[in-house]
Amino acid sequence: MTRRPFFVLGVQQIALGSSDRQELRSLWVDRLGLTPVSVYRSPAENVDEEILRVGLDLAEVEIDLMQPVDPAARPVTHTPALHHVGLWIDVLPTAVCWLVTHGVRLAPGGIRRGATGHDVCFIHPRPSSWFPISGNGVLIELVQAPPELVARHAALRARASVAQ
Repeated sequence: MTRRPFFVLGVQQIALGSSDRQELRSLWVDRLGLTPVSVYRSPAENVDEEILRVGLDLAEVEIDLMQPVDPAARPVTHTPALHHVGLWIDVLPTAVCWLVTHGVRLAPGGIRRGATGHDVCFIHPRPSSWFPISGNGVLIELVQAPPELVARHAALRARASVAQ
């Protein structure tokens, strides 16, 4: 396998779905104390979500509590309960090109602006005959990391390689 021309920098988000977002909120906000940051509603994506944060600095992770705008419409955002996992990527366009040329199936829609303003695209949960590599049942969101995260991660990698 050829060397990847990009890095996965960490977990960006975990998206949880329910037919009623308030049920999720009662655990994640009211009981566990995560901080609400914003809400996002997109009828085109059939999602009404509240975005929470947990952790600090490089360990900060977004927790998205999602419910469908229309429970009968697609895409389905409330099942499975673990809807998708998001990963920070240092150079998203490079990653997408490399992954596609190496057989990874992406979901329709290409790179686009996500709920929190970062460019995103998705690895499809199921393979196809043309693209045999998939998320094996899990939708995976690839998220363009902000420049400051890319720079800090590169500095940490450089420091770690010097220490070896």
